Amino acid sequence: MQNTRYNAHQILEDLHSSDNERIRSAAFAAGDMTIEEAIPVLSQQLSNENLGVQEGAEYALRRIRGPKSVDAVLPLLRSDDASIRNVAMDILREIGNDNMEAMRTSLHDPDPDIRIFISDILGHSSSREAGQLLCEALLKDPEVNVRYQAAVSLGNLGYPETVDSLRKAMNDEEWVQFAVIEALTKINDDRTVTALVQALPTASPLVCSAIIDALGSMGDIKTIPLLFKSLENVSVALRHKTVKAIVQILGGQSLSLLAPKMQERLRVYLLDALTDNDEDILMAALQGVSFMEHEEATKAVMMLAARLDPEQNAELYEAVIRTLASIGYNTVIQNALRSHDEQQIMIAMEACQLMDDHRPVEEIKSIFWELGEELQRAAVSEVAQLGSLDDAQFFLDVIARCEDSEMLKSAIIFFGNQHGSPEAEDVVFSQLDHHLVDVKEMALEACINLHSPRLNARFKERFHNDDDMQRLMAVYALGRYSVEENLPELTEALEDQSANVRQMAVEAFLNLGVEAERYLPRLLPRMYDENKNVRVALVNLLGQIGTPTVVPRLLTALHDENDWVRIRAVEALGANRVAEAVPTLAGMLENASPMLTFKIIEVLGKIGGNVAFSVLLEMMDHEDPEIQHAAAEAVATIQAEQE
Repeated sequence: MQNTRYNAHQILEDLHSSDNERIRSAAFAAGDMTIEEAIPVLSQQLSNENLGVQEGAEYALRRIRGPKSVDAVLPLLRSDDASIRNVAMDILREIGNDNMEAMRTSLHDPDPDIRIFISDILGHSSSREAGQLLCEALLKDPEVNVRYQAAVSLGNLGYPETVDSLRKAMNDEEWVQFAVIEALTKINDDRTVTALVQALPTASPLVCSAIIDALGSMGDIKTIPLLFKSLENVSVALRHKTVKAIVQILGGQSLSLLAPKMQERLRVYLLDALTDNDEDILMAALQGVSFMEHEEATKAVMMLAARLDPEQNAELYEAVIRTLASIGYNTVIQNALRSHDEQQIMIAMEACQLMDDHRPVEEIKSIFWELGEELQRAAVSEVAQLGSLDDAQFFLDVIARCEDSEMLKSAIIFFGNQHGSPEAEDVVFSQLDHHLVDVKEMALEACINLHSPRLNARFKERFHNDDDMQRLMAVYALGRYSVEENLPELTEALEDQSANVRQMAVEAFLNLGVEAERYLPRLLPRMYDENKNVRVALVNLLGQIGTPTVVPRLLTALHDENDWVRIRAVEALGANRVAEAVPTLAGMLENASPMLTFKIIEVLGKIGGNVAFSVLLEMMDHEDPEIQHAAAEAVATIQAEQE
């Protein structure tokens, strides 16, 4: 923002003032007007204890820039105050380009700390000359920390022409080598890969480990032969890292494209890597063995699973289960299911659940009655997923012998997926009379899932039951099956003695969407139902229909005696953006409850328009701050619509 209140003379005078506010204002003005004469005093003011003055001086120096600004800030790098040094560093990172000669000179300063600072600053430069200066420091500076920082900064710059210097620096101390590896990884072109590969034979184990990690992250497939070659005659830890890098580069599926001999070598090393403690290595090894259909692989993965805590190592445990499923069902999994070891059985069952394979079903059924309750729950759920109609007797036994609701629900789910089976229909329908509510609810959903004309007829019969709950379930099912086909029963249900049944009958028409409009003559009497839940259900239905025909009814519902009916009517009018409702909604604000008030304000914002906007502006002066805030948000919504 251009500051026109000052001339240069006044600014310079104010910068030497003892009034911090005058200094601050003058500093910002100097920056806006780019007054070079102010640079010396601005650099001095960076040391001012007043944060506002510091802010102004920093702003001005960044705006004025130029060689003089760089020269003025550079001496502050020698300050004993770390905060001043940090501000100077930050400014020079931005403007150091403006005086590369000063940067070059400072890079040969006798003080190694200054050379470190300059190496850092050059790493944020957009000048190619910065790369040349850093390469010189990397190869020639006597201080290791300067060379380290030069390597870090070269990585930040990412200039390919600096690769040769970085490659030479791989003969430096380990501390520098780590920074060089990171820099080469960031640059990541063909020459960086070559540089890293050439360094492997002479590097220390720690540096080799860093190089292999870098090669894996860079993902250059040309390094695969070299990585395979490096698997021999190295430490176990380094071999595991190399295996991880190979998997990273190739990905799991591509491993199967390797030559058979290479596959076999890699298989041995992958299985060995499963004994590592590093989670990244384990994840890579699992990815690799998941494409190997070997029982030996299953055995190694099962051993890994056995030493994991499923809660503390959740991600790794899930990867283990996916890997077992990818390898497939074999005698190792079969033996685990027969093992009488609950942990082994659970691991095997979890893996089988992800397999598209019916073979585990018979094994699980054969051990089911010997298992503890937790395993039984998992087992019956799994058989329900993998089983076929041939397994019906097993589930009939579960229903007959078990009292656990989770097992019973799994059995009902199984029968609910056996479409076209009269026997399955009879089983799930019979469970509608179960004493456990959640089992009864699952049976109802299973009946609906079967969508059988035979069951529809049985629900029609049950609709005439004296028990309110039975009629309620029947109406729910008849509505889900077909409103048109079951219209006589649903119409009768609208007049049922039970309010819950009447509500369910209204909600059945929600399944028709806007088509429910043609049934309004049957439904509208529920506007005056004695039960507020029935009225709420009807208002929700009217809001879903949303045609001009229902608007007068929704406006009428705004005067209902119950707040929830009114709230649902307000929501329905807002969802359909009924502009003619705005005056009525505005008039309700004076006597509305807090909950209704917030809802009306929100809906006025949705509907929008001049009237709603004016009403909301008035509400922004309300005595309640929360209502003020809600009104402000609603106004913002209207304004956003206009943009």
